Amino acid sequence: MSEKNSSTIQVACPCCGAMLTIDPSLPAVLDHKLPQKPQVAAKMEDVPKIVKEEASRRDEKYQQLAEAEKNKGKVLERKFQELLKKAKEEPLTKPLKDIDLD
Repeated sequence: MSEKNSSTIQVACPCCGAMLTIDPSLPAVLDHKLPQKPQVAAKMEDVPKIVKEEASRRDEKYQQLAEAEKNKGKVLERKFQELLKKAKEEPLTKPLKDIDLD
């Protein structure tokens, strides 16, 4: 094989963002470098602010879930009434059995 074919190609992984070094002459990955993760809290002074933001987000999520739970009974009752109304409007028919088809 010539030296031209032994050059490597660097490609970014579309899934994880890692840099892959590939040798086209050998269908193989030679090197794999993971991307650096961003730092969550840059300074200790920012930590109380981040904790307060997360607490407010958690409280908002809880309020949404509590409101959905309050309305759950009303929604189920409404669905039941609609299905009951539909069942009363439809004529009552005797179910067919296999023996009746003869």
